[in-house]
Amino acid sequence: MDTYKSAPQYSLINHLNRVIRGWCNYYSAQVSSRTFSKLRFLLYGKLRRWAKRRHPHKSGHWVSLKYWAIERGDGWTFATPEGLKLLNHSEVSIRRHVKVQGKRSPFDGDFIYWATKRGKDPTLPRSVAKLLRLQSGKCRHCGLYFQVGDLMEIDHLIPKTLGGAVGLENCQLLHRHCHDQKTAKDGSYQS
Repeated sequence: MDTYKSAPQYSLINHLNRVIRGWCNYYSAQVSSRTFSKLRFLLYGKLRRWAKRRHPHKSGHWVSLKYWAIERGDGWTFATPEGLKLLNHSEVSIRRHVKVQGKRSPFDGDFIYWATKRGKDPTLPRSVAKLLRLQSGKCRHCGLYFQVGDLMEIDHLIPKTLGGAVGLENCQLLHRHCHDQKTAKDGSYQS
């Protein structure tokens, strides 16, 4: 912040957002919510001094109204009038690290476990691996976990014949028999 003493607010926010995003992504795998709160508190003090230094003869209330989005309904968010906001440390979701089970190995042939964990597997099509990860290894129709010998099929939530999109956001992974049941109910199969 010392190098941005005389820079406009949007330049400072752009610079700090990159730093905050990188720092939070790096530490988001640990228990860091208290650390994020502490950093938010310390950053507020530095921002307050930065703003007050720019307007030494104005009141603290005036400085707050100028640089924080209080009247715009965003609370104490450091933001420009155009809507550019400073990232909040505590808004970054904390992703817990999940250990690999027992004696699992990428070479043990359990492609479902590894695709569910990583979202990719060299023996599976990319879309199937991504759907396995998104669905946590479960069939969306019956709710059971996929096993190594199961036949899996990609189903469209809204069938293409009824105007459904082609992308992964409109797809789900189902057992073959679950796919048959779902297709018979939604009327997408036409004989």
